[in-house]
Amino acid sequence: MRIAFLTAPEGVEEVELTAPWKAVEAAGWNPQLVSTEPGRVQAFNHLDRAGTYPVDHLLAGDTSDAFDALVLPGGVANPDALRTNERAVGFVRSFFEAGKPVAAICHAPWILVEADVLRGRTLTSWPSLATDIRNAGGTWVDEEVHVCRAASATLVTSRKPDDLNVFCATLVKEFDLVRG
Repeated sequence: MRIAFLTAPEGVEEVELTAPWKAVEAAGWNPQLVSTEPGRVQAFNHLDRAGTYPVDHLLAGDTSDAFDALVLPGGVANPDALRTNERAVGFVRSFFEAGKPVAAICHAPWILVEADVLRGRTLTSWPSLATDIRNAGGTWVDEEVHVCRAASATLVTSRKPDDLNVFCATLVKEFDLVRG
C-alpha cells in the first residue's frame, strides 16, 4: 500500500510524522511524504527545530488516486498552513470522496474542518480543536484514539504525542482492514 503523509513545508511535529511513518514501514507499506513545496520539510519538537525530511511527492492539484490511505501528522503550524492551501484541502477531501482511510493526530483535524468532511463523524484531537470540530458538524470525544467508520471513509484520530503507540497500532489495523 502507498500511504501519503501530507505536511506543510514547515511546522510538522516530528514525532507525529516519524512514529506513524515507522509503523507504516513496519507493516510493509510504502510511505510517501507529500508537501506543497519541493525539497525538504522542517519538522519541530514543539517550538524547537528538529530534523528535515525529503519530499517524495509535490502536491499540485493531485487527488487520492496515487495513494491507498492518508496520514495527517500534527503540530500547530503544520495543519494551520495546510488548511489555507486549496490544493491541500482538495487533496484531503479527495480521500473521503474516494472512501479511502485517513488518520489524523493532535492539531491535524483542522484541515479536516476546512475540507468539510466532519459532518456526522465522531473524532478526537488536541482539546483546543473541540469547538472547531463541533462547529464543522462533528462530535468531539476525549479518547486516546477514536475510529469513525461513518459515511464512506474510515477516520482514525488521536489527541497528542503521548497517544502515538495506540494511534499507530490502530491506523495500521484499520488501514489493513480496508486493504482487505
